[in-house]
Amino acid sequence: MNLLVSALLGYLLGSVPFAVIVSRAFRLADPRSFGSGNPGATNVLRSGNKLAALLTLVGDAAKGWLAMFIAAGVGADGTAIAVAGLAAFLGHVFPFTLHFRGGKGVATALGVLLGFSAALAGITAGIWLAVAAITRYSSLAALVAAAAAPVLAWWLLGTIEITVVVAVMCAVLIYRHKSNIRKLLAGSEGRIGGRKQG
Repeated sequence: MNLLVSALLGYLLGSVPFAVIVSRAFRLADPRSFGSGNPGATNVLRSGNKLAALLTLVGDAAKGWLAMFIAAGVGADGTAIAVAGLAAFLGHVFPFTLHFRGGKGVATALGVLLGFSAALAGITAGIWLAVAAITRYSSLAALVAAAAAPVLAWWLLGTIEITVVVAVMCAVLIYRHKSNIRKLLAGSEGRIGGRKQG
């Protein structure tokens, strides 16, 4: 029952579409109507409103962390806590609130990593920031960070349970970036700060 409740809690939290909610609050265009069409912080940034993008980023990351925090607070075991985080990530990527067409999960994945370990989240975020700063490709930064995260999870925490959850999460994240991978290979991927390309 703990697993089921944790999974449901995580999924419901993950399904809260902060990109859409924040955009409406700031009277911006729906983030699904321009750029990459992705309801996430990077696409909200393409609206030109940095505060809205920041709030979206914080909200999406908080979903993953909060699901794990609540699960731990009600006495769930380690497995159930991990399931809550994974479910929050999947809720963001496949939210019932947006007809199962959600974001790519980068910020929510970071929140889940934070729920496991501040060091894990910090190093992974550092990798993302470094690649993004050098290349200005948000998608490439996400792909590199996703590839590194399971290795870092095993190195820092040394538990199969957490490593498997991180690996599954990152595999889904990479899959959700398949169109970006094609654009990167073709040289047509939009850079951070761009308004038109996805």
